[in-house]
Amino acid sequence: MKRISSKQTFYVKKILPVILFAVAFAPMLVVYSETGSFHPGTVAPAILIAIVLAFIYPKLVWGLADEVYDGGDYLLVKRGDLEDRVALSDVMNVSASMMVNPPRITLRLARPSKFGNEVMFSPIRPATLNPFARNAVADDLIVRADAARVKRARA
Repeated sequence: MKRISSKQTFYVKKILPVILFAVAFAPMLVVYSETGSFHPGTVAPAILIAIVLAFIYPKLVWGLADEVYDGGDYLLVKRGDLEDRVALSDVMNVSASMMVNPPRITLRLARPSKFGNEVMFSPIRPATLNPFARNAVADDLIVRADAARVKRARA
C-alpha cells in the first residue's frame, strides 16, 4: 500500500502546538521572573497564540487523519487508535484546499465511516514554487472515486 498522506501530520498536530506555546509564553515568564510583574508586551502575544490554538487549530488541524494509505479500490485511514477502510465507491466528493496550511483533502462519504461523513487528511505534495498547483493525489482520487461509483452503479 502506498501512503498518500503527509508524514508531517504528526509534527503539525502534536509538536508544533507545544513549540508555539513555548515561544509565546517564554518571554512572559522570563520578564515575570526578573521583574515580578506581567507586562502587556509579553502577555498579549501569549494570549493571541493561545486563542489561535484554542479556536482555529482544532478546526484546521486536529481533525486531520494521521495516516492515509491507498489500497487500490479503498483507502486505509488511521487517526489515533481508530482505523477504517473507506471504499472509493463510497466517496461522493473529493475537495482539495491548497491555500491553507497544511493543505488538505476532504472526502465526503456516501456511507459514514468510523470518522463520520467526512475524512480529512493532508496529502503528500512535491516541492513547488507554484502556490496554485493542483495536487496530484486529489486529482487521482477524483478520477478513481468517480470510476468506482460508476462501476458500482452498473453492477
